[in-house]
Amino acid sequence: MFSVLDVAYSHKDADEIYHYALQAHPKEVVAILGESGSGKSTLLDIIAGFVESNAGSIMLDDKELLGLSVEKRPVSILFQSHNLFEHLSVRKNILLGVSKTLKESKEDVAKVQDILKEVGLEAFEHTLASRLSGGQQQRVALARVLMRREAILLLDEPFTGLDEKSRAEMLDLVKMITQAHNLHTIMVTHEVQDCKRIADKVYTMQNHTLVAS
Repeated sequence: MFSVLDVAYSHKDADEIYHYALQAHPKEVVAILGESGSGKSTLLDIIAGFVESNAGSIMLDDKELLGLSVEKRPVSILFQSHNLFEHLSVRKNILLGVSKTLKESKEDVAKVQDILKEVGLEAFEHTLASRLSGGQQQRVALARVLMRREAILLLDEPFTGLDEKSRAEMLDLVKMITQAHNLHTIMVTHEVQDCKRIADKVYTMQNHTLVAS
């Protein structure tokens, strides 16, 4: 049985009230369009649990996520900054997704190797992160997120700054992974072309309210 992510939430920021209502199905990429400061990233913070909730509902199938701590939510998030440790290898950077001590169990190493194949970096397992291109580093960051195998994937404009070819490759990779793992993917962007390339559904922030496009 596939689960559906339903968000119905209002958030007050200073004197403004933001209204969010969206639905994401498995294998679906939902894009959120809007200018900087419009409240797009705040929505991701609410879903992830970084913003304390006081009203509304975030349901994954029949389970309420509001009230759950950040670590208990079935959420992974990829930010614009990849936050890799450049002195560590690709494998160790990915392992940080599941182990703060970098203990390498056979199961985790095998999982890393499988994920590296998914993101096209199997030849770079032992390469230092500092020696990778910007696009390759974002692939490592995505692989680290995938180590958790959570049902909800949040993307906060992670491909800003990449060249056009690398950006297109990363978007296509997100689409492929979303479908392969039945993810509910929500992508914040200000680029209409990103939506045209991979989004199944698009919402726009208008007057502090999320509107289906």
